[in-house]
Amino acid sequence: MEKGDFVRIKYVGRLESGEIFDLTDEDLAKKENIYNPKVKYGLVPVILGAGFVIKGVEKALEEMKIGEKKTVSIKPEDGFGGRDPKLVKVIPKKIFQQQNIEPKQGMIVDFGNMKGRVQSVTGGRVRVDFNNPLAGKILKYDLEIVEKIESNEEKIKAIGEFFGVDDLKAKFGEEVELETKYKLPLEIKDRIIYLVMKFIATDAKKVRFVEVYDRPTSL
Repeated sequence: MEKGDFVRIKYVGRLESGEIFDLTDEDLAKKENIYNPKVKYGLVPVILGAGFVIKGVEKALEEMKIGEKKTVSIKPEDGFGGRDPKLVKVIPKKIFQQQNIEPKQGMIVDFGNMKGRVQSVTGGRVRVDFNNPLAGKILKYDLEIVEKIESNEEKIKAIGEFFGVDDLKAKFGEEVELETKYKLPLEIKDRIIYLVMKFIATDAKKVRFVEVYDRPTSL
């Protein structure tokens, strides 16, 4: 495979202990008693070279062929990076209490754009680790490239799927028109436009994003 290729993949991500932390197979999730009804299982669309997956997985996919299965071991520098001691913070307990939160060990807390896990609560101090839970860990992935996406229509669909937009459509010409029924955050629209211009409509001069809404039945 090469950078710029669109593919759909299956994977199972495990820690060195064998514990599964991520997977695409719903049946396996149920078998391992880690099924989450809020998770959408199934094939994952990936654009190689676009940062859809961690560096180590992307490197492995580039060395694979359609239909090939492969197990790879990924070091922290090609995964979620090393642990940063500076991201372990001691926060006064009263900050939590002001938000009606009683901090407990293991609790996930949200501070703005940062999520962390409470490591300990001692007296009036709460120790919170804001590192990614997978930072500093060696990861093992079972990978399979199921198919290569060839048509522009399917590539547009794949980009939409990655961002949770199940109806993304496009009309191609000198100006590309993207259409969806969803009202998307500006950063998501900007990312979709970038991917379309870089990997699909490479000669397009403009991209126009149209959000179409059905008339509410209550009107």
